Amino acid sequence: MPQTPRQATRSGRNQRRAALAASAFVALQGIAALYFLGDGIDDIAAQMRSGIGVEPIMECIIAIALLAGTILGARYTQRLLADARRSEQALGMARGAMAQLIELRFAEWNLTRSEGEVALFAIKGSTIPDIARLRGSAEGTVRSQLSQVYAKAGVANQTMLLALFIDDLIDPLAMPGERGFTDSKQQSV
Repeated sequence: MPQTPRQATRSGRNQRRAALAASAFVALQGIAALYFLGDGIDDIAAQMRSGIGVEPIMECIIAIALLAGTILGARYTQRLLADARRSEQALGMARGAMAQLIELRFAEWNLTRSEGEVALFAIKGSTIPDIARLRGSAEGTVRSQLSQVYAKAGVANQTMLLALFIDDLIDPLAMPGERGFTDSKQQSV
């Protein structure tokens, strides 16, 4: 089910809080690693005269490993956050493209306001009883309005209506002969 603007804002705030918490945790890990490394170096310096034992050397190696793990974890977290931002931007663009396409098609088909509402619910996957309940209409009224929408769109059912929009969004991506795609007739020649 699509998010409302309020849900999207709340989701964005939650993501920022999670990123801030992860950053604070990584910073705390880094401080701990530096403390243990400093402690290990201090122990080695103290034992220089009497002979360096295995324990301070192991302490330094473990502290270096912890510091390296913290740095790698921070980099990976940054990459994940950047990927999430790019995905959210792409999703926003797709939502905008879909909204523009719906607006354009509804205008081309000269849908009434009621037909547009019913068509939008149908595109979202709602059933006739759901649409009737959401709009406070009778199921027969919704069926009649959907029939008008299907006739104006030149389709026979809800699935075909949705496919019409998906085809319009995907079609520019799959043009034969462009962007690595080849026409099946060209391949057989």
